[in-house]
Amino acid sequence: MTDLRDAHGGRVLVVEPMSSGAALLRAAHDLGLETVVASYDDADRRLPDRVRGDIDTLVTVDTNDEGALLRAATRLHAEGGLAGVLPGFEFYVPVVARIAAGLGLAGLAEESVDQVRDKTSMRRRIDAAGLRAPRHAPAASPAELEAAAGHVGFPCVLKPADSAGSIHVSRADNLAELRAAYRILADDQRLDLGRRLDGRVLVEEYLDGPEVSVEGCVSAAGQITIVAVTSKLLGPEPYFVELGHIVQAELTGTQRRTVESYVTDVVAALGVTVGPFHCELRLLADGPVLIELGARMGGDHIPELVEIATGVSLPHLAVAAHVGLDPRDVPLGAPRAKHAAIRFFTAPGRTRYRTTRGLDALRARPDVLDAELYLRPGDEIPPDHDFRCRIGHALYTADSYADALELGHLIDLGVSFD
Repeated sequence: MTDLRDAHGGRVLVVEPMSSGAALLRAAHDLGLETVVASYDDADRRLPDRVRGDIDTLVTVDTNDEGALLRAATRLHAEGGLAGVLPGFEFYVPVVARIAAGLGLAGLAEESVDQVRDKTSMRRRIDAAGLRAPRHAPAASPAELEAAAGHVGFPCVLKPADSAGSIHVSRADNLAELRAAYRILADDQRLDLGRRLDGRVLVEEYLDGPEVSVEGCVSAAGQITIVAVTSKLLGPEPYFVELGHIVQAELTGTQRRTVESYVTDVVAALGVTVGPFHCELRLLADGPVLIELGARMGGDHIPELVEIATGVSLPHLAVAAHVGLDPRDVPLGAPRAKHAAIRFFTAPGRTRYRTTRGLDALRARPDVLDAELYLRPGDEIPPDHDFRCRIGHALYTADSYADALELGHLIDLGVSFD
């Protein structure tokens, strides 16, 4: 990757670089920028050890205290200037937009930022733009839940209005199931990056069709570029745990053009005027329908899969957009494989494991680029309701979409946890 440090210089602030947001730091260095990270750096916001070497300046601050974060960013800008500010995780998209506006830097418009985080606001904006979306209704209490179900009908999907990682997203086929799912959500006191769920949910129409996500970026000049379409491999319902991804998805030319046109309209309608986006869709017989859009890169190593299969680095495009660089200043690599994929290890029904089988053989395969475990023997395995049930992953390449699917099935059969 060409070093553009001499040509551009400056500093970029990244707030809580978690998941794919960690890749923004290396991308910033490649583009000749110093990195400043604002992080609470404790509890479930502790920075991963692997990112610390890419941080030039660490500012420890409660990133969930907007006033404190804004003061820290203002001080940094006054002391040496910031070329841009980016969220390192989607929870921080709104506050980063407000920081950017206050400092006169590139960012999402403050008046549109809620509609890329709050799912109810997102649905209303898509409706107003005349774009297709599921029937939906908000709720924040058991009484409102019943009214929402009456509007949407069954089967339906319950999801928090403001969360991530498919946490508490579930299908309900009747009112009793819907009430039970809401009760579990409302009673959940666990923290996610220091935040609790607030009980607000969206009830929406269940869409029966394959799921994909569309990965892209809006340049500093406002140009929307779609880089890849990712096929999503989901676990059994009533939950929607993502068990794998394949880039590129297997679409006909007509399907791809239809998806790209629809997503371009969604991005414009939601006011994503700069930076990356990750847009999840269900593909029905008569066209794509929005699940949701995040004004950030996809997680689950999706940017890595995209770069392997296309040569395009989404983290580099994201940083370039937020600091005003022309995307042509971002070096384009060559694809390393026709398809890239990831498969997550799970052990449904198990609460712990002692040993693994098949992992060494998997790692020895030339098409497997990485295989790692998140949970150690003896660690508690959460129920298979959301991403927290994953034990680890294998990242691999394939010559065709069919080969990627086949190897995913072999991984499922060949790796076990006892």
